[in-house]
Amino acid sequence: MNLVVIGVGMVGTSIALAAARSGAAVELRDRNTSHALVAAGLGAGSVTPHVPETVSLVVVAVPPDHCAAVIAEALATWPTATVTDVASIKGTLVSQLRDLVDAKMLRRYVGSHPMAGSHRSGPVNGDADLFVDRTWVITPHRVNAEADVDRVRALATTAGAVLVEMSPDDHDRAVAAVSHLPHLASVLVAEQLDDVPTDHLRLAGQGLRDVTRIAASDPDLWVQILTANAQAVRARLERLRDGVDQLLASFDERGSLTAVLDAGVDGTKRIPRKHGQADLVWAEVVVEIPDTPGALAKLFAEVGEAGINIEDMSIEHDQNREVGHLALLVTPAFEPQLRELLGRNDWTVRG
Repeated sequence: MNLVVIGVGMVGTSIALAAARSGAAVELRDRNTSHALVAAGLGAGSVTPHVPETVSLVVVAVPPDHCAAVIAEALATWPTATVTDVASIKGTLVSQLRDLVDAKMLRRYVGSHPMAGSHRSGPVNGDADLFVDRTWVITPHRVNAEADVDRVRALATTAGAVLVEMSPDDHDRAVAAVSHLPHLASVLVAEQLDDVPTDHLRLAGQGLRDVTRIAASDPDLWVQILTANAQAVRARLERLRDGVDQLLASFDERGSLTAVLDAGVDGTKRIPRKHGQADLVWAEVVVEIPDTPGALAKLFAEVGEAGINIEDMSIEHDQNREVGHLALLVTPAFEPQLRELLGRNDWTVRG
């Protein structure tokens, strides 16, 4: 298959790497020529153009403000290709395209949104495995031919993703709740750190780092995302504001405060776990790990050789010593075996 990727940042390069690994001939395009050349050097494809009529699929991976114009140009440039994108808004995008292309061209556009990424950017951060076991949303609209939708499905499947299909408007409401609101909540918490003394910040644990990590993402990109999905995001923020008001009022009554906290626990239970499984109770094993090269790889190699499956993990760095506290989550059946293995191999297990 001949594939074109327009916009060779971290996500675009990752898609190109995954497609190239499966045998696709990938043409790389970026307004910054050096990005395309770097991605080509990483094995993501080539900057040599395909004959337009031989291209089956075009992936547009550019910022939201430019997405509609680039998709419209792609539909005109590659007359037989399906065109998809990776933008985090869809309903607004379809509306914009209706003003830019005719109905026949619009039929070849199938929106998609891989729910994977990072606050890091640039082609050097591309990873062919970025989408493995991650959700990839496909948002067909009513005029799409099944063959065009199938081409986008095949791309997501090739990348190892888990497919979800929904309408463009449902997608935008969904990401407002599960992506855009959490980002803004992270920003608001991080903003509160502006007047915290440095010696107080030394008390920060993994909880603060987890909550504020995504606040470090590119503000210019997020301005584009949030303004494009303003209606859905605004509704979520208004509900969050009501929740803060309720929380403030509950401090005078322990029962009300407990109810708010219980509601938060109930919310976390609704989040799908690995491969969409229902909520499970994991056993946690915390091990002290030295802050030295190769220590983490050594531990995981030992655990892997023992056939113990790690479901999730987090690490908290000690502010005073060059060690970290690695929390490993496993099914309860594996806990005794994991503790015995770590102790036998001279790892320090906490608790």
